[in-house]
Amino acid sequence: MSDEPITEACVVLGRFQPVHRGHASLLSSAEEWREKNAPNMPLRIAIGSINKPQNLANPWDAGEREKMLNSSLRELGFDAEIVGIPDIDDPPRWVNHAESYHGPSGVLITSDQATADLYASSGWTVELIDLEDRTSLEGWRIRETARMMSTITDEEAILTVLSPTVQVSVIEAMIEMDAFRRLAFMGEGGEPVG
Repeated sequence: MSDEPITEACVVLGRFQPVHRGHASLLSSAEEWREKNAPNMPLRIAIGSINKPQNLANPWDAGEREKMLNSSLRELGFDAEIVGIPDIDDPPRWVNHAESYHGPSGVLITSDQATADLYASSGWTVELIDLEDRTSLEGWRIRETARMMSTITDEEAILTVLSPTVQVSVIEAMIEMDAFRRLAFMGEGGEPVG
């Protein structure tokens, strides 16, 4: 890793478990805002919880999520820097901790009010973006759908079922990484459905 200081950026923060169409909408909105308001700042995507053990809530590691993000960005037609941030499970200290990974006070672009409040209270400029179809684009719903598809080997079926909520390029990257199969072996007691 470089010893150069991390510059200010337009930051988008998420777990990206997996990267879904809601994330794609947020990333597109963030890039549009950056181009219009801060073209000299890079767009920096921060993957959170990179130190969490793999389970049904966090089935994909940081490298896999970075591959998903790169696939999403290619489909969206722009680039961004991607960094990982380990979780510390301490919200009052989170922003100070995260700044050593995603850079100092820049602009946070988010659709999450609690994250917006946390960053604003730490002196960041915050742009709150409207959520895209929150009902169907919740990570837990998409993970549960992916878990139901985890024993299916028909790639066309996987694409058909998941493409309303996940970009085709991301699904293809996940198939290439064999990122679905492990969900079948992560045990019972998935996330609440309903």
